[in-house]
Amino acid sequence: MLQSPSPQRPVVLGSTSRYRRELLQRLHLPFEVAAPAVDETPQPGEAPRALALRLALAKARAVAEQHPDSLVIGSDQVADLDGEPLGKPGHHARAVQQLQQMRGRTVVFQTAVAVVCSATGFEQVDLAPVEVRFRDLSDGEIERYLRAEQPYDCAGSAKSEGLGIALLDAIHSDDPTALIGLPLIRTCRMLRAAGLVLP
Repeated sequence: MLQSPSPQRPVVLGSTSRYRRELLQRLHLPFEVAAPAVDETPQPGEAPRALALRLALAKARAVAEQHPDSLVIGSDQVADLDGEPLGKPGHHARAVQQLQQMRGRTVVFQTAVAVVCSATGFEQVDLAPVEVRFRDLSDGEIERYLRAEQPYDCAGSAKSEGLGIALLDAIHSDDPTALIGLPLIRTCRMLRAAGLVLP
C-alpha cells in the first residue's frame, strides 16, 4: 500500500518587497507574506556583506516567532561600493548622487537569504554576491533614467530587470535572481534542506 506523502510545512516570505514576492512565485509554491519588524540600521563599522547576512537572518527569525511551524524566508540586499554600504535612495537627489558615485565602477550587490523554522530548529543563511559594472554614465543619462524609472526603493538606484540594464556594462553572478532581491538557487537549496519537496 502506497503511503501518502507527508504534508509540506507552510512557507512564509518575511518581506513586503514586491520584487521578492514576484520572484518566489516562480517556484509555484503557496506562501504567505509577513512584514518583519527589524531595525535595519547598520552597526558601527559593519561591512556590507555582514550587514546583509545579519538582517536576512534577523528578518527570518522575527517572522518565525509569529509563524513557528512555517519555513520562513528572510532576505536583504546591500549595495557595496568599495566596502561602503549604499542603501535605498528614497528620493531623486540621493539617487543621482548614488549613480554618480557608481559610474565607471564595479559595485557588489550583497544579497543574503535565510530560511528558519522555529519548530524544528532549522536555520540557514547564505550570501549571493553579484558584481555589477556600471558604464561611465553622463549626468544626462542618469537624469533621463531616473525620470523614466524612478527606482527610489532599490538599493543602488537601478533596476536591472527594467530600464536600469542600459546603465550596465556587465553582471557576474552564480545566482541570477540575486540582483533583483532573492537568490532563488540558494533559496531552493535551503528549502530542500529544511524538508520541502521542490519542484
